[in-house]
Amino acid sequence: MPYQSKNPYNNEVLATFDTLTDAQLEEKLVKAHEAFQSWKNTTFEERAAILHRAAELVMERREELASYNTLETGKLFMESAWEMNVVADMFNHYADHGAEYLKPEIIKNPDQNAGDAVGIYQPTGIIYQIEPWNAPYFQIVRPMSATLMAGNVMVLKHASNVPQCALAMEKLMRDAGAPEGVFTNLFVSYEQSDRVMLTLV
Repeated sequence: MPYQSKNPYNNEVLATFDTLTDAQLEEKLVKAHEAFQSWKNTTFEERAAILHRAAELVMERREELASYNTLETGKLFMESAWEMNVVADMFNHYADHGAEYLKPEIIKNPDQNAGDAVGIYQPTGIIYQIEPWNAPYFQIVRPMSATLMAGNVMVLKHASNVPQCALAMEKLMRDAGAPEGVFTNLFVSYEQSDRVMLTLV
């Protein structure tokens, strides 16, 4: 079933997007895996620079992004625009504090005769993100900004009624400097989504 952007006021179809073929889906997952191999080795400073640039682009494109939100969810434009402020703040927060959150931790050993341990956070790979429609940008960026700062990459299956919001965020991340495959939108069926979950477990 294709993804459709509909005006919730009158049910007018604004745009239609085909679901990926299985071959196209496999290609995107392969690219995400390849991107992870290099992204996991980037520095916190490099990742933070991309998130800061993403925050700047959110504010530069605030009206455009908010218009997709309003058209697809039916929210008042002022609510959609406010969501963009929150999204920019979230990008900046994790860019500013991600390295501190993820610094190695000393784990004290209660046995005085034994040494302490060090806990190290390491990226794990591709994170599969399935999100609802009600706050389409916030729901993407809330986990994505932390995930990317941690050195993981992300693939997104957004709600089927907000495809333009999903595409706009994918484009914004590429324009912010994220390499191809670091953040990828997927237009997939429920059956394909189930297979993605099983593949990435």
